[in-house]
Amino acid sequence: MAELSEVDAWLSALVENLQPAARKKMLRELAREVRCNQQANIRLQRDPDGQSFIPRKVTARSKKGRIKRQMFSKLRMAKYLKATSDTSTATVGFISQVQHTARVHHYGLRDRVRRNGPMAQYPARRLLGVNDSVETLTKDTLIRFINENKN
Repeated sequence: MAELSEVDAWLSALVENLQPAARKKMLRELAREVRCNQQANIRLQRDPDGQSFIPRKVTARSKKGRIKRQMFSKLRMAKYLKATSDTSTATVGFISQVQHTARVHHYGLRDRVRRNGPMAQYPARRLLGVNDSVETLTKDTLIRFINENKN
């Protein structure tokens, strides 16, 4: 564990030595790659830790095999799932118009099915999160940019 903290300190010192423009470029690329990873998880209907989403309820109106589109097919679009960065941070998140919907499904909260409709308890389906592949992606991007920008 102590070795890992030494590596983290070493990497953070190397990242700090990068020029602000190179750091911003690295963080922008990292945010894009993380967004693609999160989009793939949503497309495959699984949590960041690899577990499948809880399937939709089958009601009298919707028989099995009648669901025409995957859950969250629009939420995963780049239009709604944005990757932003500046010289010190990289962020992947939903835009404000869809944050409420994403939050309800991510945490499994109660919400109205439609405006003035009945309340429903939604199961928790984690949409965004950090897993081993995101950590590996981050480390690989850091090492690649540091090697490219050696003086």
